[in-house]
Amino acid sequence: MTETTTTMSPDQLAAAIDADRAPLMLDVRTPAEHTTLHVAGSINVPLDMLQQHREQLAAHLADRSDDVVLLCQTGRRAGQAAQELAAVGREATVLDGGVSAMGQQHDRLTRRAGDRWAMDRQVRMAAGSLVLTGFLGGKLVSPAIGYLAGAVGAGLTYSALSDSCAMAKALDKMPWNRDVPAPSIDDVFAAMPTTARRDGTER
Repeated sequence: MTETTTTMSPDQLAAAIDADRAPLMLDVRTPAEHTTLHVAGSINVPLDMLQQHREQLAAHLADRSDDVVLLCQTGRRAGQAAQELAAVGREATVLDGGVSAMGQQHDRLTRRAGDRWAMDRQVRMAAGSLVLTGFLGGKLVSPAIGYLAGAVGAGLTYSALSDSCAMAKALDKMPWNRDVPAPSIDDVFAAMPTTARRDGTER
């Protein structure tokens, strides 16, 4: 996120939802992530779709009177989405800490489906398994296998410094994460609730 990105805390979003003033919430994570855990009432608009259709989406949002809040797992992808929309003239707010923070602080406002693990949990399992394999392989098979643990450590360090995660991108392509169909842009528009236009008429 840039210094000019507007953010909203989980407490602020919860207060708006409780007061029946919920903003239009767009979840820019993958369909699998959204299905696993999401804020109730949020609409899934994967980041790659938003980037591809940002002008069309901004035009659709232009005459809505409600605020737009972007959600992802921790806030990074939502920040990217906010920059994409800002580039075509539509301002949006980012949920600080993302769905993870919302789930920790206001779990009653989140919804879970099935037993699929959240992506951050999958990453921890994959990274931990690789480190353990490298350690045991280095001790029992060949010292060279021990370098696997070092490679994973280097990857996690880069992930933290760059605020990105190559492992998550790889895991997202696994079969168990690809069984949820991605919405089309028309699906997104159809899912948006009716709201008042800026001129006071309904749409």
